Amino acid sequence: MKKNCCSVHFLICNNYAKKIFVFRRYLGVSFPFSVQGTHNACQLCKNCSIDDRDSYRYINDMKKPTILNRRFKETIYRRFAIKIIILNVFVFLVTDYLWPKGFYYLAMIPSFVRHGYLYQLFSYMFVHGSLNHLIFNMLSLLIFGTMVEKRIGSKEFLLFYLLTGLFSGIISFISYYLGGMNVVLVGASGAIYGVLLLFAVFFPYSVIFVFGIIPVRAPILIIIYALIELYSQVFGRGGNVAHLTHLSGLAFAYLYCRIRMRINPFEVFRRTL
Repeated sequence: MKKNCCSVHFLICNNYAKKIFVFRRYLGVSFPFSVQGTHNACQLCKNCSIDDRDSYRYINDMKKPTILNRRFKETIYRRFAIKIIILNVFVFLVTDYLWPKGFYYLAMIPSFVRHGYLYQLFSYMFVHGSLNHLIFNMLSLLIFGTMVEKRIGSKEFLLFYLLTGLFSGIISFISYYLGGMNVVLVGASGAIYGVLLLFAVFFPYSVIFVFGIIPVRAPILIIIYALIELYSQVFGRGGNVAHLTHLSGLAFAYLYCRIRMRINPFEVFRRTL
């Protein structure tokens, strides 16, 4: 009986939500809105609840997809995050022990890119300057990347990760080129920061223990990271850290959410904090 009640409740909630959707679209109100907010309207079953993620999925299904937001239908978990970690470790071992010169061929160096090494805008994200750099990035990818991959699907995750790294590399190159700087850019940090933003969007109630002792909600942590990176970029703090690359990863992840996934991260944070 409870199952039937919840089923009827879900149908009525969705019908009610569709009317609200049309009404809000007519008024130009921002999306997405929570289907959970319509539960009190029908009062059929107080035990029934719909997760916020279902509201995003429901709103997305009602909009006609375009070439930019036609996501992959396959959601099989293929462990692409793990495979990316293995690839990064392999590249580190090769460039650090077997072929040291390969480090400069794979890293993003503006003068090299200007002379035709365009692939460096992509390959730099698989190279790391030290063991600590590698461990920190890959540990973040292991913890947060695997969860995001399971949430959005492996193909979607791989596309997002590679595009985020590429976008961060292009923005960094433009900045270095215009500033007349010839630096060596390596690391997956740009893509990792994008993954962190997606994690905060899809798991906004998750608690992350900073330094293993300080509990911080995921959206709050990503906001703090963004402010630190912005401050460091503007005031030139942080030494050899590529703050602009990190900010570029966050910016692309935001655009990816808005355009391809039709989710407003700021709206998610506002509703869940």
